[in-house]
Amino acid sequence: MELISSTERNRLFESFAHDAFHLELRDDYSVPNEAGPYKRWLQTGTADDSFMSPWTQLMKRVTDSGKTVRRVRVVTEPHSSYIQYEHATTDTNLEAGESIRWLPRHELPSELTLPVDGNDWWLFDDRLLAVGHFDEHGRVLGSELIDTPETVAECARVRDLLWGLAIPHREYKP
Repeated sequence: MELISSTERNRLFESFAHDAFHLELRDDYSVPNEAGPYKRWLQTGTADDSFMSPWTQLMKRVTDSGKTVRRVRVVTEPHSSYIQYEHATTDTNLEAGESIRWLPRHELPSELTLPVDGNDWWLFDDRLLAVGHFDEHGRVLGSELIDTPETVAECARVRDLLWGLAIPHREYKP
């Protein structure tokens, strides 16, 4: 399996036409550029989201051009400290134009089988998937690009189902 880097994956945001959707299924992400801000938040309870500036600038450009960027975060309750931190910084994503909803893991439909082996994924314009892969410590290894019509269609179906079940950020009370 060939993986692209996060930087290469982010270039996909410059080329999609209408909608990008991210399904997040992990209760912790070991993202190197978040390590310092996350540690400070754990110590002080104050979120410093300045490290997000490159991402939020990209999202602002994308959403200001009329494209949508959406996420559903499937989370375990009670929340891990990382999810609490992520919730505390989500307003920054919203200000950049993203739409984010939360779905408690116990509210997933019992009959649902998550596609692409239960990995996180970005779906671009219902035609291309960037499936996240992680090591045993939760660090990002990269994204696998998949454009197989059946797999893309299954992810679009799951997206539509979970988007309808998930709670908008401003209404979600952790």
